[in-house]
Amino acid sequence: MLAKWFYEAKHTVVLTGAGMSTESGLADFRSALDGMWNEYDPLLFASRDAMTYERDMFVRFYKNRIEKLQEATPHEGYYYLSEWEKSGHISCVLTQNVDGLHKRAGSKNVAEMHGTLSEVYCDDCGESSGNDHFMNDDVLCSCGGFKRPGVVLFGEPLPMNAIHMAKQETKKADLFIVLGSSLSVSPANLFPVEAKRHGAKVVIINDEETKYDSIADLVINRRIGDVLEELAQEKNR
Repeated sequence: MLAKWFYEAKHTVVLTGAGMSTESGLADFRSALDGMWNEYDPLLFASRDAMTYERDMFVRFYKNRIEKLQEATPHEGYYYLSEWEKSGHISCVLTQNVDGLHKRAGSKNVAEMHGTLSEVYCDDCGESSGNDHFMNDDVLCSCGGFKRPGVVLFGEPLPMNAIHMAKQETKKADLFIVLGSSLSVSPANLFPVEAKRHGAKVVIINDEETKYDSIADLVINRRIGDVLEELAQEKNR
């Protein structure tokens, strides 16, 4: 059923969450057993207050996160999504993840709704660059401002361009696929509902149940990489 819908769809939108990243060995923030927030209090480490008043701790925390991302590699599922974008089977990827793995795998049309750790930008003038300087403790911009990670911190709004793109793509979708999101965080959890309201079929692929399973046309509780590999193989049958 998934293969039929996928290869017949005219405008497929994919939403990815932490479950996509964990299959590349990255820790989920909110999982009950080994989520990163069990070890670190987000209000202490990932907030504007921490950036302003506890800068040394803030820098150490994000250097640690970036280092772990640099060690990770996109799993095969990322490359399938990239190939499907090139072939026109996928219109865009909306992601809650900040690891940059979609772009590293070659996806171009990506809405990073919580920002990205792949870049840093000056909190004063907005000049952006790669994260190499941050990793070398070069955290001051030429204007004197602080070069901070490009992620959304607690207490900050989501990036308007990414959210606008997500809204527009969702309205046009005739197939909306959720990959590895618990759908517990707004506004990402509203997009499957909006897609459904506009007539799209909704597919949720996640290890565990979500509270939006009831609106889905298809729910698959399996490993994402395996499902995408099978979907790719269906094309050749």
